[in-house]
Amino acid sequence: MPLISGTGYHPGWLFRNAHASTIIPSTWRKVPAVSYVRERLELPDGDFLDVDWSRCGAKRAVVLCHGLEGDAGRPYMQGMVQAFNAAGWDAAAMNFRGCSGHTNRLPRNYHSGATDDLREVVAAVQAADYDEIVLVGFSLGGNLVLKYLGEDPVAVPGAVRAAVTLSVPVDLAGTAEALIQPGNAVYHARFLRKLRRKIRAKAVVLKDESYAAPLAMVRNIVDFDDVFTGPLHGFADGADYYARNSCQNWLADIDVPTLLLTAGNDPILSPSCYPRAAASASAKFYLEETAWGGHVGFRLPGPRYYSEQRAVAFVEETCRG
Repeated sequence: MPLISGTGYHPGWLFRNAHASTIIPSTWRKVPAVSYVRERLELPDGDFLDVDWSRCGAKRAVVLCHGLEGDAGRPYMQGMVQAFNAAGWDAAAMNFRGCSGHTNRLPRNYHSGATDDLREVVAAVQAADYDEIVLVGFSLGGNLVLKYLGEDPVAVPGAVRAAVTLSVPVDLAGTAEALIQPGNAVYHARFLRKLRRKIRAKAVVLKDESYAAPLAMVRNIVDFDDVFTGPLHGFADGADYYARNSCQNWLADIDVPTLLLTAGNDPILSPSCYPRAAASASAKFYLEETAWGGHVGFRLPGPRYYSEQRAVAFVEETCRG
């Protein structure tokens, strides 16, 4: 019954506020810049992925997947990279399609269930001759990691030894509805603004003004998924996309030791995003639910956040076993 009591995280009073613990780490955290080396992976469909490497000469590697409208340069990504480098892991920070600072070639973009892209990155890391590989996913990237591990567990390479996911929208439909509530307007407006900008940039690259025309129908992120995310990636609409890509569908099939660290006061997640029953019934899927932490927050004084300490500790313990 891998339910872990979330009693190890005790932030100061300010960071017991859901919005403070979400916004301050995202906006004001200062992380010494990681000296990334970029590798471009050419994909079977003719598009590309940019992977940013931070190497320390290790024979084991962590693959990191960022959240919605994130990239390898986000503070939470760089902080996690540095924590794993310090523990003796090379790090491959995946930039989803359109998130590396370069607009991709094809009409498709990234989405919460695009495990084909993650599969290509894992294969490239494995081909680089690492003895052990672990996965770390934040928010949308966490959904991607959990879906990847559970949808076809037999196909997950044996070199993949463990995974850690943080603040995951386990139920995509529930999270979308939570995100468009008035109390989350600051997050919703930022995400939607960036998504709109990327659609317009892609229309320029494709030389197709009609690509961006549906933006006129988009009032919120649910609309965006209805007219862009769903249809662009082979789903009927947003609801079909949510139903077929929510990682809650595959948690029972995960066969690699995997931790989901999530905060009870996360302002973005819906109540359906706390898979206690799935963890209770699993031998490999662990749920640690802290009282505080916000969304991808988990701040502690000093250079290492609780999420980073916990991720490294879980992975090290798992790989030693």
